[in-house]
Amino acid sequence: MGKTLVTGGNGFVGSALVRLLAKRGDDLRLTRRRRSRWENLEGVDAETVNCDVLDKTAVRRALKGVDRVFHVAGVVSMRPSETERMFDVNVRGTRIVLDECLRAEVERVVLTSSVASIGPAKPGGTADERQVFTAGHLGIPYVNSKHEAEVEAFRVAAQGLPLVVVNPAWAFGRGDVYARTTSIVRRYMLRRIPAYVPGALNIVDVEDVARGHVLADERGAPGERYILGNRNYTFDRLFADLARYSGVEPPALRLSPGVALRMAQAAGSRSPVSVDEVRVSSQWWTYRNTKAKRELGWNPSPHEDTVEATVQWYQEREGDRLKRSPRSQPVPYKAAGVALGAARRLWPLAAA
Repeated sequence: MGKTLVTGGNGFVGSALVRLLAKRGDDLRLTRRRRSRWENLEGVDAETVNCDVLDKTAVRRALKGVDRVFHVAGVVSMRPSETERMFDVNVRGTRIVLDECLRAEVERVVLTSSVASIGPAKPGGTADERQVFTAGHLGIPYVNSKHEAEVEAFRVAAQGLPLVVVNPAWAFGRGDVYARTTSIVRRYMLRRIPAYVPGALNIVDVEDVARGHVLADERGAPGERYILGNRNYTFDRLFADLARYSGVEPPALRLSPGVALRMAQAAGSRSPVSVDEVRVSSQWWTYRNTKAKRELGWNPSPHEDTVEATVQWYQEREGDRLKRSPRSQPVPYKAAGVALGAARRLWPLAAA
């Protein structure tokens, strides 16, 4: 096996993947940027090259002598201030990397996309790889950037690039040093989620996502995409599990999406939850992993272990801070939650 290039190999998913590739025996080359954090890759034997995915010349240099590429680099954010950079990295960066892969005639490319590029399911339902993307109207920059990145990827694949796409759901587990995909757990444990809306999301272990990448490389069909997801959680169920593992009470206020959106818009920058976060949270990001199981032989680990491991990692990492944070919700929020619950029972339209 020749040299393997990994972009974004120092991130949450990327570092889990790099460790697996090292065990597989790959000759690794990892792209790095000036402010990259490498604590998750201590002890891994790999060459590193300075490379920003937006720098075509640097990408071309990084690809010299490379046979296989895992393009994991990307920006995950709900902050309006990061929208421009997110589209730059997720869309233009993907186009640059894959165009250069085609030019270099690499043997295989695995692209890390997201279930966001598939879009949410209907409330109470689940989606798979065949779903047509219709989430553009939600106006969520991250979702649209991941969809546009896939469009660019398949455009290059149509020109002959041997591309396989994986679509991870929300990756949980140990090692999210940037606190991106597991930030909901950290915020929950610090009581920074005062209220929530009735949506749902799919949670998968980061180590399972890494295994899915390796299987996509070894068994995936070029031109195909594979959902790497595990347990579909409503927020009610997720917060109940987080309460059980962390000892912190769930948020007391369960708001309708309309009410939560108006409150976030009125509060502006002072709101603890952004407008985009409300829009994301009110959707059903729930999926079926049948294709990945059938075609890749991929089987995720028990979801309870994944949630518990995430909680334990934050307890170890921020134990003192968490100890200083109260475990119960503020009394006014509890009172408001009781009042809203009573209003819904008496007048269901109060939730609209």
